[in-house]
Amino acid sequence: MRPLVLDFQHLPDATLVTVVGELDATTSGQLDDFLRQARRMPGEHLVLDLSALTFIDSTGLSVLIKAQNLSRQHDGSVRLAALQPVPARLLRITGLDAHLPVYTSVGDALAAREDR
Repeated sequence: MRPLVLDFQHLPDATLVTVVGELDATTSGQLDDFLRQARRMPGEHLVLDLSALTFIDSTGLSVLIKAQNLSRQHDGSVRLAALQPVPARLLRITGLDAHLPVYTSVGDALAAREDR
């Protein structure tokens, strides 16, 4: 199993979070804690660079949904960027791609002004 590596960068209009590795039952708590600590405030826009996320399971999806729910309660958003084929397929199969905005690149996600 590939360990989860997380990093963040505060930008003027969003916080960019980079997720590298596999997001599953053993690492989803790590991402959940990291997102709480990386936020400047609950309603800010989060952009998750998932270009190096190779796997995600249902526990990882629940962390993304939880982050989005918190953001939306405070007029913020969570935007997913640059998904690899396996994570993108899981979002499609579960129908979550209709609820979590997915962008082809980090630049597109950062430039987005409105979420679905």
